[in-house]
Amino acid sequence: MEKTKPNRHCPLPEASILIHSLLILLTTISASTPAEALNYTDALTKSLLYFESQRSGRLPYNQRVTWRDHSGLTDGLEQGVDLVGGYYDAGDHVKFGLPMAFTITMLSWSVLEYSDEIAGAGEMGHALEAIKWGTDYFIKAHTSPNVLWAEVGDGDTDHYCWQRPEDMTTSRKAYKVDESKPGSDVAGETAAAMAAASIVFRKSNPHYSHLLLHHAQQLLEFGDKYRGKYDSSIEVVKRYYGSVSGYMDELLWAALWLYRATDNQHYLDYFLNNTQSFGGIGWSISEFSWDVKYAGIQIMASQMLTDQRHEKHRHVWEQYRAKAELYLCSNLNKSNATNVDRTPGGLVFIRQWNNMQYVSTASFLSTIYSDYLRATNRYLDCHDSARVTHQELLRFAKSQADYILGRNPMNTSYLVGFGPSYPLRVHHRGASVVSYREHKGFIGCTQGYDNWYGRPGPNPNVVVGALVGGPDFQDNFRDQRGNYVQTEACTYNTAPLVGVFAKLIDFEDQIENEVTSLIASY
Repeated sequence: MEKTKPNRHCPLPEASILIHSLLILLTTISASTPAEALNYTDALTKSLLYFESQRSGRLPYNQRVTWRDHSGLTDGLEQGVDLVGGYYDAGDHVKFGLPMAFTITMLSWSVLEYSDEIAGAGEMGHALEAIKWGTDYFIKAHTSPNVLWAEVGDGDTDHYCWQRPEDMTTSRKAYKVDESKPGSDVAGETAAAMAAASIVFRKSNPHYSHLLLHHAQQLLEFGDKYRGKYDSSIEVVKRYYGSVSGYMDELLWAALWLYRATDNQHYLDYFLNNTQSFGGIGWSISEFSWDVKYAGIQIMASQMLTDQRHEKHRHVWEQYRAKAELYLCSNLNKSNATNVDRTPGGLVFIRQWNNMQYVSTASFLSTIYSDYLRATNRYLDCHDSARVTHQELLRFAKSQADYILGRNPMNTSYLVGFGPSYPLRVHHRGASVVSYREHKGFIGCTQGYDNWYGRPGPNPNVVVGALVGGPDFQDNFRDQRGNYVQTEACTYNTAPLVGVFAKLIDFEDQIENEVTSLIASY
């Protein structure tokens, strides 16, 4: 076909796209350079510091959060197993295996995608420590091939008390999944976490990496062979971390991470053979969380399209990509299906309780997919909308991160300790009671409620880097300790932000370089 000759008054389609991209870039720069730029390096540093506040067990010599001390030193003793360590998931003192494992998966994924940026910020050591604190615990909890200890303590008795973790008098009974009481979801997520972490430690600690991989392989085999939801085996978890999505997403998730860690065809075959029956390309989900992994699976599977070795199954990867893009378009409010709600201030809003967990995961997956679009020179095609560039997708992630950091109607940073204004009354037992380092006298179960919980003033300790539940659908936020729907923070809220903040550290430089490049090419 003969090429159409250029017309000065009617730009070619390529030029139109280029001009469109340039306008988007200029808009992005304008939106991202207000009077006082946000310090993403500081946000990254604080987000990693948060995990030290949540540590259970014997704290190390280099512990930076000095208002915390040793706790949970007899965990597992009653059951004859060493379960000391790991993380408290939120403001209480139960160690829940499923959200803890998801936290470690997301920390590991952040490091794998943005290691240069994290290292450049001087935070790689802290990132690796945060991951290893979790994986060390998982090694302990996986006491034999078909046994995984999935919970220590229980939410019902724990919530009767308001105590520092150093003073705990509540039950520390441990609960496991095994051949007779399966838990494919918690086994699958723990396998995914250990497989992802094995890649993280492959160069710096190869022996540890191999150990993690060994556990991950056993856990997927266990979860697949003895199938069942863990909340049917451990009923005390149902009110707190019930497995609504079931276990099929976790098994797919674990297989994909194990394939990435091993390059073993067995795991790829498992993933492909179960794609249809496990709902990998059947579910269009508008959230990604500790419970629902489908969007994360679909984003990761889309990346297979960049590898020529997987050309044979291109039709499958394209179906995953289509589902991934439905998720992304719904967050961008450009879907022909149901779009995700937004607050008047522009925050993604999934549900009232701890909404920020969905904001941080949506930001992370958008950041990851933005990199994929950039690397493949692709666009995101949403229904009846202009092509979405990788810059636009990153700009969405940035808008959500900036909202978190204080660019919102309340002018409040929901990342505790960041900026001039942030929540002072976080729903967190350890933070709301005088530090054990300052007052070693025992504070009892009801004494904490009587003397500390109801105090109107700020917490005596700051849980730096905690991402609280966040505002309501109208951008309103009440900074009250009893308002746990909005003021409680969780490890899986902050974990995805590690990757987002790392990516955004050099965001402005990247955009300016691309503007220069686009102008030169035009």
